[in-house]
Amino acid sequence: MGRDMDAEGRWIGRGEALSRLGVKPQTLYAYVSRGRIAARPDPTDPRRSLYAVDDIARMASGQGSAAGGDSLVLVPAQGAAARGEASILSSVSVVAGGRLFYRGLDAAQLSQNATVEEVARRLWHLREANPFPGLKPRVDAVTGGSARARLYAALGRRAQEDAVSTSRAADELRHEAASVLNEAVDAVAGPGPRLHFHQRLARGWKVLERDAHLIRRALVLSADHELDAAVLASRAAASGGAPMAGAALAGITTVAGSRLAMEVGSVSAWLFEARRDPAAAVRRRFEAEGRVPGFGSADWPEGDPRAAALLGATDLPTDLATVLHQGRDVSGHEPDLAMALALVARRLDLPREGASDLLMIGRLTGLLAHALDQAIDGSPIRARLRYVGPEPGAN
Repeated sequence: MGRDMDAEGRWIGRGEALSRLGVKPQTLYAYVSRGRIAARPDPTDPRRSLYAVDDIARMASGQGSAAGGDSLVLVPAQGAAARGEASILSSVSVVAGGRLFYRGLDAAQLSQNATVEEVARRLWHLREANPFPGLKPRVDAVTGGSARARLYAALGRRAQEDAVSTSRAADELRHEAASVLNEAVDAVAGPGPRLHFHQRLARGWKVLERDAHLIRRALVLSADHELDAAVLASRAAASGGAPMAGAALAGITTVAGSRLAMEVGSVSAWLFEARRDPAAAVRRRFEAEGRVPGFGSADWPEGDPRAAALLGATDLPTDLATVLHQGRDVSGHEPDLAMALALVARRLDLPREGASDLLMIGRLTGLLAHALDQAIDGSPIRARLRYVGPEPGAN
């Protein structure tokens, strides 16, 4: 198998993709970043990408507006501000065809081998520069309290120290984001050797080195998921000039109150009970509520690909595997990301809030991506506040 096409003929290399489309490289990258063409890492060389043949054919035929030149037309949002909704253009991630893509690359595929740092560089649109080597621990590292409290404290301190993002160079902001992420990981894991982020967290949680890849996968798969309130919070803060840490803090505190975060917490708590007698616990919950916690998601009717990718790489002990199998059989649904994170946290014997910590740290990478996207290239966030309160001067 060469780099021009994979063995099944479903993915092709960049040169062949450019030839079939008749466009320049930057146009191909734009199609990928906007979800028009799927891409994945080349198994023979992760630094290269392969592109979906079917998408290339659709674009080349003119159905995706690639034929006829290099121009890429963006259709502006229609009337969002008039409805009181925020209108945002983003190139960070997109869900298409039941899969999640990070700037055009399949997140599940990326999670197989990519480090958090590599995914950050992709989400932050860093093609060549690498801001992570050389980052050092702070002498006055944040200590004490829960992992979440230390994470908040580290971000809050940097938000106070760093300059506003307005009118600053893009590379400067990206290096600042790398430094913020570095300090945030240290706040959770503790200072130590400058290993990859997932390895530092594994050391802090006393996870065996051979199992550290599960932390890496969980962080990569949790990084982003299109627009939610946390993304809006980070982008609004960045749009207002907040430093990268301030924008990330706005987003991460919003994540803490999100539906997913609450589900991760409740599923984790239920799992402690369920693993003692999996069959009975699953049956009782289904009979009482008509559902099994952590199984089935309205957002992913065909199954959450993030959960499938994470659990597919996890060797569960018998009790946890039984919860998974019983949950599938009784509910008739696949596990969602909350269940996958909870199972991995228990498999690794992380602290009680470990699944929530994985979600929070993972999301930080994506929230920094949105803050950067907004500060560097973002269009103004258009929204209108419609007053519906008492008449001015009314008693």
